[in-house]
This record gives sequence, structure tokens and C-alpha cells, in this order.
Amino acid sequence: MKPLAAFEIRGTWATLVLPIAGDESIDFDCLAAEIDYLVSSGVSGIYSNGTAGEFYNQTEAEFDGISQLLAERCEAVGMPFQLGCSHMSPIISLERLKRIKHLNPSAIQVILPDWVTVTDMEIRSFLEKLALEANPFGLVLYNPPHAKQVLTPQQFDLLLDAGIPLAGCKVAGGDSDWYAAMQRVIERISVFVPGHRLATGVSRGAHGAYSNVACLQPDIAQKWYRLMHENMPEALAWEKRILEFFETAILPFITHHGYSSTAVDKLLVSVGGWIDLPTRIRWPYRSIPTDEVSRVRKIAHRIIPEFVT
Repeated sequence: MKPLAAFEIRGTWATLVLPIAGDESIDFDCLAAEIDYLVSSGVSGIYSNGTAGEFYNQTEAEFDGISQLLAERCEAVGMPFQLGCSHMSPIISLERLKRIKHLNPSAIQVILPDWVTVTDMEIRSFLEKLALEANPFGLVLYNPPHAKQVLTPQQFDLLLDAGIPLAGCKVAGGDSDWYAAMQRVIERISVFVPGHRLATGVSRGAHGAYSNVACLQPDIAQKWYRLMHENMPEALAWEKRILEFFETAILPFITHHGYSSTAVDKLLVSVGGWIDLPTRIRWPYRSIPTDEVSRVRKIAHRIIPEFVT
């Protein structure tokens, strides 16, 4: 696959959601079917080993198998794909990156080291080394709000001014002041924001989403992204309903019941029903019970029927 430049990383990218069998193993047959469906859905690209891919809870052999499977299936049909080599350990992230380069991804995703909070100098040292090893493939920094170190727009600016060759980032977004502060970054690299706030993000200059909305229904998530470029007021009206659904049916699992983002993403897949993938996540983390699926689907039918019919 041709490496993507920063200005080419755009749109709705779908995550691989890791199917976990009853014996805690990865169901690779289900994973292959998931990739095939995502390819057919027409999303802008597919990426592995994000939060929903449980990158933090895999053996290295499993990581290699997931990366190989995604690369082979995407390469065969010309689907852009990014490989996540993230790990809490910087050494393991670097070793993962070295092992997957030969698979020729469109770009490579990483997180910052995540046990001891890193200083600005340590962040620069880490990204410089990984970017050098990743070349010619672009480096995308996955920096979600639950990261040990959440970078400010000013920190992103300083990294780019220092010559760190990032191709893109995944960030939590923010209000109008945040977007104003982020403009110099938006002009230089690909900036992806949360999927359920993508219309607002695109209207303020963001380029796409590594999308939780695509977990719910990837083809409709892509349709919504296209709508943003055809009829932004209508796309913003969709966003208002999507936010209502998330705040009513999804956010309480995190804020009131203590489930992880991984558990919520897997619930979304089951609610959308586009593939038979269990809500189970790997020990020791809690999975949302499957009997919640029908209740949440009823709410989705009422608020965002496009995503579940």
C-alpha cells in the first residue's frame, strides 16, 4: 500500500474490534469476516490495535497475526489501512513497529509511553525515534483523553516546529477556543476528532475520525461523512441526534457503571448488528452484558434509526 501523506489521511476510518471467544482466545475467522465487511462498507480506511482492538492486552504473536491479516486483506483490494503498534512500553512499541513495516501500511499509529508521565523532551525523543524507524510511512499519534499525557494545541505546535514528522493525530477535540488554538496544527497535519462530534469538527477544519460511530454502522457513518461535504446543516442535524443517543444510551455505561471505552465500542457493534461479534472483552476487564443490546437498540431505533434499520 502506498504511504499516505498527511493531506491524504481523511474521512471515516473504522477500527478493528477484537472478537474474543469464550475461552479468551481471539476468533480470527470472525476478525477476517469483520475486515471483509468493513472493506465492502466503503469506509475511508481501516486501522488495527486501537482501544477497541485491545492492543494493551495481546501477546506479541497475536499482535503479529492481527497485523498480517489486516494487511493481506486490505492490500488485496486496495483499501487504505493503518497498523497500530501502540503499547504502554516504548520499547515494545518500537519493536512492534519494526516488525510490521514490511506489511506496507498507509500509516502507523502509536500512543505515548503510558506508565510514567513523559516530559516534553521525552515526548520529542520518543516520537523522533519512532518516526525515523517508521519512514517512509507516516506516524499518527493516538492521544485520547484518557492518556497519561494529553497534549495541548501548543504542545502539538512545538513538536511540529521542532521538526517531528507527524502525519496526523487522534485527539479529543474541544470547543471553539480549542479549534482556534489548533489551527496551525490543522494546517500542517491530519487532525482526527471523536466520531460522534465529527460534523462539528469538519465544520471547524478537522479532517476526519477514527470513528466510534463506524462501530455502530460503518456504511452509514461514511454516508454521514459525505453529507458533511454536501449539506453541512443537515449533517449537523444528524450530529445532534447522534449526540442525544450517545448521551442517553451509551455514556451512562462509562460514567455511572464504570465500563471501559472498549466495552462500549463492542456494545455499539452488537447494537448495529452488522456482524455477529460478542460484547466480550478480555480478562480482567468487564464486558457489558448481551441482554443490554436489545434495550440500547430500541433507543437507537427511536433517535437514530438510520444506523439500525
